[in-house]
Amino acid sequence: MIAKTVRFHEFGGPEVLRFESLEVGEPGAGEVCVRIEAIGLNRAEAAFRSGHYLEKAQLPARIGYEAAGVVEAMGKGVSGLAVGEPVCVMPAFSMNKYGVYAERAIVPAFAVLKRPTGLSTNECAAIWMQYLTAYGAIVDICNIGSGDAVVITAASSSVGIAAIQITNHLGGVSVAVTRTAAKEAALRKAGAAHVVVLERGAFEAEVLRITEGRGAKLAFDPIGGPIVASLAAAMAQRGMLILYGNLSGQAQNTVFPFVASITRGFSMRAYVVFEIIHDPQRFEKARGFIDGGLTAGWLKPIIARTFPFSQIVEAHRYLEGNQQIGKVVVTAP
Repeated sequence: MIAKTVRFHEFGGPEVLRFESLEVGEPGAGEVCVRIEAIGLNRAEAAFRSGHYLEKAQLPARIGYEAAGVVEAMGKGVSGLAVGEPVCVMPAFSMNKYGVYAERAIVPAFAVLKRPTGLSTNECAAIWMQYLTAYGAIVDICNIGSGDAVVITAASSSVGIAAIQITNHLGGVSVAVTRTAAKEAALRKAGAAHVVVLERGAFEAEVLRITEGRGAKLAFDPIGGPIVASLAAAMAQRGMLILYGNLSGQAQNTVFPFVASITRGFSMRAYVVFEIIHDPQRFEKARGFIDGGLTAGWLKPIIARTFPFSQIVEAHRYLEGNQQIGKVVVTAP
């Protein structure tokens, strides 16, 4: 079967993404063929496309971690799923082996989950990357509780919104950080208890004011580079600064803030979502937490904008333009 599939043959901007007609083939042992209905875009895919991801793409490369679709065929050894069943594809594989920017895609069965009830197809394409990423830092690693302040940079991203929702549910104090005042009202509407606007200056002082001098129990940051020094100055005693991305492009220049740390005794570590996904016990706890939140309604994906599959290049431009509040979703043809 032939399917329209997105690949790239060189590293670069969104314009390197190409539509190609490729043979899908049959799913092998432990694999599932999914007819894709919606694709959730992630900054990890933009980094993969541009050659700046943790894993270097092997050209020509497929792309895409996250989708909602319907099972069309299953390989040997696959159980717990049925042909015709609506499912989610979560980011549990290497994009050098699989990719969901396609009309149909073969993916490993361990990356396929039954869809939660009560959500639209587009929302089901916007669940697992954002909520697993935020859960791992806020719940699994830091065990945030009542009154704990969580500083969330890049707060308008899907992971940022997920972090706000999870922090609020746990009784923590969500402190959303944004570069300009343009998104302040939207972040408050999305549930942020406080919004700190970087262009106004005095970042550390504002966080300390909000926390009555205690500082943040967790700083959850996908930016890295120079902002780390400011985050360090706003940390609480024995807090944690978690870096989960490199939006600044200056990861190699991100230094450990020794003086601030030795003064407050806080720690700093890197984190990626695969730490949770590839640990069966931790993943099952995360899945139960997220399923429960979605069912009860205190977790609710926010879709910033949808694009048709034919506009995948424009969707990537929008994703990297930092205009969105929430998830960018591409609907399949």
